[in-house]
Amino acid sequence: MPIKPDAKPWSIPEQIIEDPATGLTFQFEVVPDGELRLRVFGETLPYGNREFQFNQEGERVGAGIFVAGQCRPTWMMPID
Repeated sequence: MPIKPDAKPWSIPEQIIEDPATGLTFQFEVVPDGELRLRVFGETLPYGNREFQFNQEGERVGAGIFVAGQCRPTWMMPID
């Protein structure tokens, strides 16, 4: 996919966003080698969960489907 001409950089902190309206969960993380990863989980995805990888310049370097369950990081704690 092409990058928008004159695209401006922006940053997203590592986080998990659950969207009850769609049933989708979005997980933004930085993997140990420094690449950025966006995972999309949801029962409504017909071919499995999706993963998108970006380099440090924000360019997509990979994408794929995975069927493993949603990963809950150890830092994510339920709020009482």
